[in-house]
Amino acid sequence: MTKCHIAYLACTAALLGAGLGATPAAAVRATLVVHPGESIQKAVDAAQSGDTVLVAPGTYYESVKVTTPGLTLRGSGRTTVIMPDPKVAVTPPGTTASSSADTTKDTASCAEGGNGICVVGTKTHNLEGVTVSDLTVTGFARSGVFGMATDGMTVRKVYAVKNGVWGIAQERSVHGVFRKNYARDNGDAGLFLANTIKAEEGATDTGGVVVDRNRLEGNRIGLTVRRLRNLTVAGNYVTGNCAGVFVVGDENKPKAGAVTVRDNLLVSNNKSCPKTERLPALQGSGVVLTGAEDSLVTRNLITGNAGNSPLSGGIVLFKSFVGVTSERNRISDNTLDNNSPADLVNTDTGQGNSFTGNYCRASKPSGLC
Repeated sequence: MTKCHIAYLACTAALLGAGLGATPAAAVRATLVVHPGESIQKAVDAAQSGDTVLVAPGTYYESVKVTTPGLTLRGSGRTTVIMPDPKVAVTPPGTTASSSADTTKDTASCAEGGNGICVVGTKTHNLEGVTVSDLTVTGFARSGVFGMATDGMTVRKVYAVKNGVWGIAQERSVHGVFRKNYARDNGDAGLFLANTIKAEEGATDTGGVVVDRNRLEGNRIGLTVRRLRNLTVAGNYVTGNCAGVFVVGDENKPKAGAVTVRDNLLVSNNKSCPKTERLPALQGSGVVLTGAEDSLVTRNLITGNAGNSPLSGGIVLFKSFVGVTSERNRISDNTLDNNSPADLVNTDTGQGNSFTGNYCRASKPSGLC
C-alpha cells in the first residue's frame, strides 16, 4: 500500500469520524507559536480556551497578562527568557511586597506593576485552568509570575530568577499546583502563597494547593505560606535562603494552618537578611510555624541551618509577633542535625503541640528530641 493510499484512508477515517459525532470544530485546540521578535501578548490575546501558546527559545522584552481560561503558556525551557520592557515605566506606589498586588487589580497594569506574567481573574469569577511552564522570568521589579483569583493554576518548570520581590506568587486562589520550579535570588520569597496582601482577613481554604519538587535557593525566604489552610508542601529542595519554609498566621479568623510539610530537604539556609516591618533579621531557619494550627511537619531532612535570629533553628514554633500562639501542630519523624541554636525550638506557649519520633541532637527546651 502506497503512502498516498495511507493518507487517503486516514482522511476518509477522519471524515467518517466527523459524521459520527466527532469533537466539534470549536473544541479543537490550537498551538500558536511565537518566535523571537514577535509578541507573546498578541498570541495570548488571539488564543482561545484550551489553546497553547508555545514560545520558542530567545529573549522577549515584555510582560504578559493571561485572562483566557484553560490557556497554556509554554516556553521551550530555560532558554525562553522573559524580561522587562525597558520602555515601560513601573508604577511607583511603594516598593514593598504589600504594594505589589495593588497594581495588578487591573490586568492591563501587569507591566506597570513590575510583574512578568500575570494570570488574573475577577472579583466575582476565578480564572480556571491556566498553565505556565518551561520558561525563565527574570529582572522584574516585583514578581516573575503572579496569579490572582485563579482556580487550578499550574506553574511548572519555571525559572524565576532575580526578581525584586517574589519569584512566583499567588493570592486569592484555589487548587493551584507549583511543581519542579526553580526560584533563585528573588528579593523576598522564591514562592509566595497568600490569601490576600492588602487586607486583613482570616485564612482561606486553598482546596488542596500542592507545592511539589521545587528548588528554592538564595531568596530571603524559600517558601512563604501566609494566612492559608489546606495545602501540601512536599519533596522540595530548599537551600541558601535566609529562611527555608514559613507558615504564617496572625490574629485573624479562621486561623492559618492545616498545612502538611513533608519529605523536604532543607539545607544551610544561612544567608543573612535584615529586619523588616513584619519580621526580625533572618538567618538559619529551616521550617518556622508562627500563629498556625493543626499542621503536620514530618519526614523532612533538615541540616546545617544556623543563626542568631529569634527564628533560627531546624524546626521552630514561634508565637506570632501579634501574640497569636501556634496550637495542635504535630512535629514527627523528622531527621535534624547541626542546626543552631537547636534542631527543635519551641518558644510558643500554645496548647497541644507535639514532638514525636524525631531524630535530633539538641532542642530548646530540652527533651523534645
